[in-house]
Amino acid sequence: MKIEDEIYKTIEENKFNNINGLMLTNKEISILDKYNINYKKCNSLKDLLFKIETVIENAGNCEDLDIISETIAERDYYQNTNK
Repeated sequence: MKIEDEIYKTIEENKFNNINGLMLTNKEISILDKYNINYKKCNSLKDLLFKIETVIENAGNCEDLDIISETIAERDYYQNTNK
C-alpha cells in the first residue's frame, strides 16, 4: 500500500460525524457496529460508555472496544467538565 493510501485511510478513520449530538469518528462507529452497540439511541457520551462497558463485561476480550471506550471517556471529560 502506498503512503498516500495510508494517509487517506487514517484521515477517513478519524473524521468526526455528528450522530444525534454525539461526535464519533468513522473508526469508532465501525467498532460500535461490529459489537452491535446502538449508538444512535444514546443521549450522551456517558450513556454510550455505559453500553460499551456492558458489552465489554459480557464479551470479554474486546481490545478494540476498550481502546475506543478510553477515547470516548476522555472526550466526554473534556467536553462536559467545568474547568
